[in-house]
Amino acid sequence: MATEIRVPTLGESVTEATIGRWFKKPGEAVAADEPVVELETDKVTLEVPAPAAGVLGAIEANEGDTVGVDALLGSIEAGDGAAPAPKAEAKPAEPAKAPAPAIKDDANETKPKEAPKANGGAAADSGPAVRRIAAESGVDPAGVQGSGKDGRVTKGDMLVAVEGGAKAPAPQPAVQARAPSAPDAAAREERVKLTKLRQTIARRLKDAQNTAAMLTTFNEVDMTEVMALRAKYKDVFEKKHGVKLGFMGFFVKAVIQALKDIPAVNAEIDGTDLVYKNYYHVGIAVGTDKGLVVPVVRDADALGLAGIEKKITDFGRRARDGKLGIEEMQGGTFTITNGGIYGSLMSTPILNAPQSGILGMHKIQERPMAIGGKVEVRPMMYLALSYDHRVVDGKEAVTFLVRVKESLEDPSRLVMDL
Repeated sequence: MATEIRVPTLGESVTEATIGRWFKKPGEAVAADEPVVELETDKVTLEVPAPAAGVLGAIEANEGDTVGVDALLGSIEAGDGAAPAPKAEAKPAEPAKAPAPAIKDDANETKPKEAPKANGGAAADSGPAVRRIAAESGVDPAGVQGSGKDGRVTKGDMLVAVEGGAKAPAPQPAVQARAPSAPDAAAREERVKLTKLRQTIARRLKDAQNTAAMLTTFNEVDMTEVMALRAKYKDVFEKKHGVKLGFMGFFVKAVIQALKDIPAVNAEIDGTDLVYKNYYHVGIAVGTDKGLVVPVVRDADALGLAGIEKKITDFGRRARDGKLGIEEMQGGTFTITNGGIYGSLMSTPILNAPQSGILGMHKIQERPMAIGGKVEVRPMMYLALSYDHRVVDGKEAVTFLVRVKESLEDPSRLVMDL
């Protein structure tokens, strides 16, 4: 008896995924819980494990296809991989079932077989992704042939319609058409389709710029005391806790202290309401080969330096391996991004909507500073706070950054909760 492979629950607000690649071919042996197919969502890439041991049967969704939650991807057949999967003739019968519900839905119409072509009812039930693309592109879902359950129009159907030139008066905000290159230049170009993650990054960053009244304020921090403390205790810290003592733990603790003093930076707008978050879920931006992801350290105020460093180290490793869960990247109230690890001296980070603040860390660089009437060389770092001016006033933003600076220049304040 065959065991079905279906799309798992993808997480809050995620209803579709794209088939990235199949790790096995039909007829190849598969062990239980062995990854068989990779799915890409607009938040993360995840692997679907085999629900049972056997051989991979017929593949129902090919690479590049868009599939919904619980959609059939393929099956695991009994066997040891010596022969191809046996369901080659049985599978074509399944798609024949799809038209039946569509006709049933239109049973009350005077002409039941004409309605599916227009997709009127199916389009109306097709969900927020379809409605968003329709609003952005001008393509009417009612005129698109649906491939989803009961003839519903899917996000993939809409994207195909948009790419096919069906009534698209305006380009999508994050994906703009470009003028064709000269022939000699075009021959040397390489065209690669944006991944869902990269498309989402582009859309969210542009949405943040279009929606928020974004402003950035700067300061600089003398890292002398933090670096001395780290140098003094890093060996014993690693020996006791099994994790290296980095700078991010100090920054997270300093940010939490500042958020407690300036709660507006930890708030967000919801319609006509301002929601103050009385908890501290701090997102840590992590760069990967596929783009930037922001896993969240939940209730970071309840963790010590060791707990924070362990979380960040684990997130960084799993982010680069594509092993983060979607739920681990949701619910953040404030974000920290560290461009300094790439050598950035100063930047203006873009908000991670709907959050109202993001702190940018940068490269530690020795610079001459006037200290007590004398010039001394100190390890300095520029800090940048981008904030939503609709929520946070300039005075609050500057005060927040000063609080972070004070905590880092005198780390004992973090220990004494000052």
